[in-house]
Amino acid sequence: MDINSNNTAVLITDPQNDFLSEQGVTWELVGDSVKENKTIENIERLFKAAKDNGYEVFISPHYYYPTDHGWKFGGTVEKIMHEINMFGREDALSLNGFPGSGADWLERYKPFIEDGKTIVVSPHKVYGPENNDLALQMRKRGIDKVILAGMSANLCVEAHMRELLEQGFEVTVVKDGTAGARHPELGDGYEAALTNFGYMANAVLSTDEVVAAMTSGVSAAA
Repeated sequence: MDINSNNTAVLITDPQNDFLSEQGVTWELVGDSVKENKTIENIERLFKAAKDNGYEVFISPHYYYPTDHGWKFGGTVEKIMHEINMFGREDALSLNGFPGSGADWLERYKPFIEDGKTIVVSPHKVYGPENNDLALQMRKRGIDKVILAGMSANLCVEAHMRELLEQGFEVTVVKDGTAGARHPELGDGYEAALTNFGYMANAVLSTDEVVAAMTSGVSAAA
């Protein structure tokens, strides 16, 4: 996959406190994987490399509003997210109670996300971007290649990868720019995702490799 600032964008899914803060509601499940991969630091490196080298940056956030809790069915993790009020916001049209909440951006990412240039698309509600405006926003900017990182590996990251591939985008997944939950019954989400990244993505690279490609303009390969 040829990485260049003309038609390649950086996409970060769910760079939010509930996943990446030690006070987040999922930290007990994802914290070890986040620390081992240096996910927080690596996402920050991707933000910086993108901004320094003229790459468009997109955020696909995850929000739940009070009306979303009226859903009558859902999968295992969907149910858990609603039960623990993950990514909860008080209202779709208000930021009341948002700053510092689990739905807010990790504080160290705010200078990159809130610079007036980053494209924050409408929220996804389950895992993938099928029901938000991510593909539209990318197409309108001439983007057809995506550097993908964020949280969490086998859920929103993998779901975004799958849908973007179906939509005709080329996708490089940053393998240490994500992490996954470890659950005694459900297993290791990160390890599960790595297998599928390898089978499907156009490239699976480290943060070091991606940053080097973004900085030098040299093509990257799996």
